[in-house]
Amino acid sequence: MVTTSRHVRRSDDERQAVELNPVFLRPGEATSLPKHRMPRGESLPETAYQIVHDEAMLDGNARLNLATFVGTWMDDQAGRLYLEAADKNIVDKDEYPQTAAIETRCWTMLADLWHAPEPDRTIGTSTVGSSEAAMLAGLALKRRWQHARRAAGRSADRPNLVMSSAVQVCWEKFCNYWDVEPRYVPISAEHPVLDGSDLAAYVDENTIGVVAIMGVTYTGRYEPVEAIAAALDRIQETTGLDVPVHVDGASGAMVAPFLQPELAWDFRVARVVSINTSGHKYGLVYPGVGWVVWRDAAALPDDLVFHVSYLGGDMPTLGLNFSRPGAQVLLQYYMFLRLGWEGFRRVQAAARDVATFVSGQVGRMPAFELWNDGSDIPVFAWRLREGHTENWTLYHLSDRLRMRGWLVPAYPMPADLQDVTVQRVVVRSGFSHDLADAFLADLRAEVAYLDSLTGPMPRDEGRPAFHH
Repeated sequence: MVTTSRHVRRSDDERQAVELNPVFLRPGEATSLPKHRMPRGESLPETAYQIVHDEAMLDGNARLNLATFVGTWMDDQAGRLYLEAADKNIVDKDEYPQTAAIETRCWTMLADLWHAPEPDRTIGTSTVGSSEAAMLAGLALKRRWQHARRAAGRSADRPNLVMSSAVQVCWEKFCNYWDVEPRYVPISAEHPVLDGSDLAAYVDENTIGVVAIMGVTYTGRYEPVEAIAAALDRIQETTGLDVPVHVDGASGAMVAPFLQPELAWDFRVARVVSINTSGHKYGLVYPGVGWVVWRDAAALPDDLVFHVSYLGGDMPTLGLNFSRPGAQVLLQYYMFLRLGWEGFRRVQAAARDVATFVSGQVGRMPAFELWNDGSDIPVFAWRLREGHTENWTLYHLSDRLRMRGWLVPAYPMPADLQDVTVQRVVVRSGFSHDLADAFLADLRAEVAYLDSLTGPMPRDEGRPAFHH
């Protein structure tokens, strides 16, 4: 017994000695813990926290990341709500019925915002982001097409989906994962977005739908949904093919209703059967939430909705994931209540004002030629003016800006324009005029430095592909 008592006392003394150490002298901080195998022993929570904190500190400053569309700032009340709701599982509707009710309120609000004929009779769901939402919308298009084909006694083996070559990578994944032939309409200098021209060359009886993008990832431009639908109307008149439209509104579906309310791109266009968006982009929420809404219940085949007897009740579930956080859904509802329509209009208008201001300044610089000015969604891109220099490229400029903390990607445009390299800036809430001035000062300084070079910079071949 004496030995045990001494052992316990010695262990307590050793722990106290460790806790009294200055934090960076504790075991684990003073030495290196294994990186790719689980440590054999425990660490103090303060030590484990400090190690993880210090490693994450090496990441870039999210506020200076002008590459990402994803939200990087919310107010203190949202942060508090986030922590309070971190343990909620959105799929467990029996245990968290109020979170489930709030989820329904959110997509019903979106259905109303997007002019669904009967918002209270439509159907939608939250997702982990707009990519999952796009996958669900694509699956609904494919399943509706399959049902119609089989009901007519025809083959349903070779579905295709028509979209711009500038489409976001999630649509390439959808086609790959679910055996759908992607038919890419190439963009060009004359047709920088999918605008309905030459659409008949891509649409046939196996086309499950056409994707229209509200805010092309490469440049931020809107694709004209009305013009695309009108082209499909003409195709139906001559061929009898009735092809629906899905709108990928990952960014623009949370911008256009507030900044271009007169623009018909949503359910006001009869061919639009579904719309997706990112709550964590211009929905102003931290990463982890997207939304998809169908025009009405008939647009979503019943066999895509599962009824699961789990966790205490029968739950209809629609999604590629099962258990997932509910906190971001509450944050989305918080933002809807916090800002309302007028607040969202002011926030998005402020971002557009910064975008058009910065793009105007960039456009005046002799080195650059604007691709667009940020007047659709607050995103703009530029290219290096032809003949300006042979000594450096936009990739070199991107590297120089990164040294100052700014992440501004340079990348080639998609098929048929891949010889054109652009740089893009995404203006989000939190990128103020003051930060914009700081960015412009650094941009001008780095361009001046590169222009002062008397010989070419190292070649930039072999860079990783741009993941949009």
